[in-house]
Amino acid sequence: MERCPWSEGFDLYREYHDREWGVPLRDDRALFELLILEGAQAGLSWATVLKKRAHYRQVFDGFEPALIVCYDDVKVAALLADPGIIRNRAKVAATIQNARSYLALQAEGQSFSDFLWQFVGGETIHNHWATMAEVPAKTAQSDAMSKALLRAGFKFVGSTICYAFMQASGMVNDHLLACPRHAEVQKRQPIQA
Repeated sequence: MERCPWSEGFDLYREYHDREWGVPLRDDRALFELLILEGAQAGLSWATVLKKRAHYRQVFDGFEPALIVCYDDVKVAALLADPGIIRNRAKVAATIQNARSYLALQAEGQSFSDFLWQFVGGETIHNHWATMAEVPAKTAQSDAMSKALLRAGFKFVGSTICYAFMQASGMVNDHLLACPRHAEVQKRQPIQA
């Protein structure tokens, strides 16, 4: 299989590329988790976050926003002492703030999935890149998503983070044309809980 070159290096990365990356994701809680993990990646590599993802799910209560908003100073201190996650105070605080913002959107009757997918018109944008050099770091759609998330109170949601999130969640199909996953993702139905 001629995978996208970024996915080579270790088995967990290849498995993530082959099964998850770029597959349309519509589940609110799963999208929240992915947004938090993309924010945790800021300044680091996705490989670092991916290796820690299972532990993140454990210590962040399955990324259930209703539980995360209740985190107190004791819980935050425990998280910051946990070597199984990225121990960055601003990123941990952002996770709690993002849970508040997520719940505020829900309280307004807004589906998180609908809120996010609006920036691509509700459908995956299938790009046709031949090389990694062609793939952008951000787009007008990720700029718009970033601004809307910031207005809604979210943190660690800059345009570059939003574009990586859009790629991972299947809002854009950025598998290279030579990668068999490009065509496979194009045929896939959205993942819903």
